[in-house]
Amino acid sequence: MTARVWFRKRPHRVFLVGLLMAYALTGVYHVYKPLPDGLDVATPYRAAEAVEFLVDSTWLDTRGEQHTHHEIFDAALEMIARAQSLVVADFFLVNQFAGTVDDGHRPLSSELVDGLTERRMQGPEKLDVLLITDPFNTLYGGVTQPMFSRLEAHGIRVIETDLRVLRDSNPLWSAAWRICCQWFGNDSNGGWLPNPVGETPVTIRTYLALLNFKANHRKTLVTVGPDGWTGLVTSGNPHDASSRHDNIAVRFRGDAAIDLLHTEHAVVAFSDGTRIAFPDPVPDNRAVDAKTRIRILTESQIRDAALEMIAAAGDGDRLDLWMFYLSHRAIVRALVAAQQRGVELRLLLDPNRDAFGREKRGIPNRPVARELHGAGVPVRWCNTEGEQCHAKMLLHRTGDGDATLLAGSANFTRRNLDNFNLETSVQVRADARTAVIADAADVFDARWNNEPNRIHSLPYREHADDSRLRYWRYRLMEATGLSSF
Repeated sequence: MTARVWFRKRPHRVFLVGLLMAYALTGVYHVYKPLPDGLDVATPYRAAEAVEFLVDSTWLDTRGEQHTHHEIFDAALEMIARAQSLVVADFFLVNQFAGTVDDGHRPLSSELVDGLTERRMQGPEKLDVLLITDPFNTLYGGVTQPMFSRLEAHGIRVIETDLRVLRDSNPLWSAAWRICCQWFGNDSNGGWLPNPVGETPVTIRTYLALLNFKANHRKTLVTVGPDGWTGLVTSGNPHDASSRHDNIAVRFRGDAAIDLLHTEHAVVAFSDGTRIAFPDPVPDNRAVDAKTRIRILTESQIRDAALEMIAAAGDGDRLDLWMFYLSHRAIVRALVAAQQRGVELRLLLDPNRDAFGREKRGIPNRPVARELHGAGVPVRWCNTEGEQCHAKMLLHRTGDGDATLLAGSANFTRRNLDNFNLETSVQVRADARTAVIADAADVFDARWNNEPNRIHSLPYREHADDSRLRYWRYRLMEATGLSSF
């Protein structure tokens, strides 16, 4: 039988073969396609000014009572209140989903919106205010977001990131979604399915978009005020249900804040095209002689910087890692190698058991911790009680007194580090006695050692997980992208 006759007699097979080819090609292309201009950036080091390490923390005292202390969004709201010509914020979560003040949460989303609108009304007419965010806040078009409507009513532009132009972290599903479903948009008035985080019903299109498992996961703020350009990069969201999470931030002034702004310009360009008064890029003066230097990293440049920091640590150096999600295989292997060559390692991890009122199964951190603990790496767990240990920080201190700090939005996972999500971190190089480094070290030490009357962390055995099934489940989820981490 000739091929022509075979195809003519079996047209349904021809259609199926064509569909499978389209599915495979779509999946491969959207995993490896070129990124939009301006992503995956490592800026030059800049001389750093007024660099601060900030922390939000929740802990139990010796009586079992929970306490929370905030610094990050107090600093952010101060920046907004002092802004004179420009405010550009990019936050993953700005919503009131899954958290109420009655449950002990701070209304961070309302505070941010109030701060932006009040400054817009009271500030000079030339003040330009822009909020960039993720479409999860409208459940991918499945609900209206009153907070965004209020901002826009006050002349503040809200840009929801166009995630379609990003690479696909979950190609097994996203290839099918791109072929069949992306063309139908969404509807905030026609839902009938239960809302995963609220009360308003949503359409099936919300769930289909959610399964792509990708996001603009950045948390940044840039303002121009009386002290000039100021930037803030954090792991924290202005999100009510996240208000008890442990988080970290670095705030700084100077040219690095302009670099940070230009990394956000790229998101604006491919998502909306809205024009605001972006300054010219700063010349490439790497400030090699400055005592404290800082640079901006986005997407996979964060991974490369982390691997370089771990590889640079030698016998007797110290590496402290404080992380919400740790699963990236190259990072895990690098940590094991560092332990074997005599680096003094300490890993403080979230036990991955709490997710906004839902219980999780400890993946990926517990299987990863089992592997690292077996290699001799010291691991402790954050002592969480409903909240999350949401910090993302790596600190390297040498025996000679030099130090490097990496901090920001990125979990150490494939999804966060391999050019699928949008992420922003900062890297600071300074003497270990510099305030920003000393403060980061003191905060970590307090959690590792459980400072007096505060039980921040627990020994490895408290959440040890020897399940081989869960270990290989984590490996499969990490490799395929069939995961939310």
